[in-house]
Amino acid sequence: MNIFGQAKFFWTSVVLAVVFAVVMQFLIAGGSINQFYVNTLFFMGINIILAVSLHLIIGITGQFSIGHAGFLAVGAYASAIMTMKLSMPFPVAIIVGGLAAALAGLLIGIPTLRLRGDYLAIATLGFGEIVRIVFLNIDYVGGASGMTVSHLTTWPWLIGCVLLTIIVIVNFTNSTHGRACISIRENEIAADAMGINTTYYKVAAFVLGAFFAGIAGALYAHNFYIIQPTNFGFLKSFDILIYVVLGGLGSMSGAVIAAILLTIISTYLQSYPELRMVIYSLVLIVMMLYRPQGLMGTKEITSFFKVGKSAKGRNAA
Repeated sequence: MNIFGQAKFFWTSVVLAVVFAVVMQFLIAGGSINQFYVNTLFFMGINIILAVSLHLIIGITGQFSIGHAGFLAVGAYASAIMTMKLSMPFPVAIIVGGLAAALAGLLIGIPTLRLRGDYLAIATLGFGEIVRIVFLNIDYVGGASGMTVSHLTTWPWLIGCVLLTIIVIVNFTNSTHGRACISIRENEIAADAMGINTTYYKVAAFVLGAFFAGIAGALYAHNFYIIQPTNFGFLKSFDILIYVVLGGLGSMSGAVIAAILLTIISTYLQSYPELRMVIYSLVLIVMMLYRPQGLMGTKEITSFFKVGKSAKGRNAA
């Protein structure tokens, strides 16, 4: 598929997404959709942002991070402080939540991204737990009792942030910076030998992923009436990690599909939290045995259109 074809597909997808968003807004505003399904839809949007942002860190740059819940918590509490303590408008709270998480990503990324593999995973997991414990002991944000938050997350804000996240990360991945990150994922030593500043690109991807996790945190916080540190434990980080692994490391389409599927499963199993984790574990075991590359592998949805076009060309010839 040439550049013109890619651009045409991209803008067609954007137009279809906007049409879908408008239709859903009318249905939600008119009360045509049950509140249970509306909540599920909001969960899907938030989880898609989290999955796509972590996809940039793990799937594109190859950095095994399992502390994404920490950035989610930073964004959630920072935005809640903006609206509930400082009476700032919701758009400002979303931006502040993203920037606060990005700053946390920068502070944790510079010293830890020199690590690799299991050591990096342990460091990021420790960061997530430190964030949770800090909020647990700060009375200003309610401590263990949690913080009351107004319900400000609406469908237009949610779908707008989802589209923004996908568009930015798709364009970043297809840029020279994204190719540099992919080269780090494939072989960091070779990338460094070719003159790529590996530390810079790893930190940049980490900060960008943390920024969008912070935006998801702002939407998450204002989708409920209370947030508590227990909502951001290490199990939440593993939930987000499962989206990326199940969808396929290196496939943003796979991360989105996995986030949608697992959100539906999780929603219908809310009354059985232990069973939910058992099902998650079984799904991962089966996936690792029969399709270790994930649902999509490293392919995107656009690759299917390429295959179809190539087959049509061969038949015409």
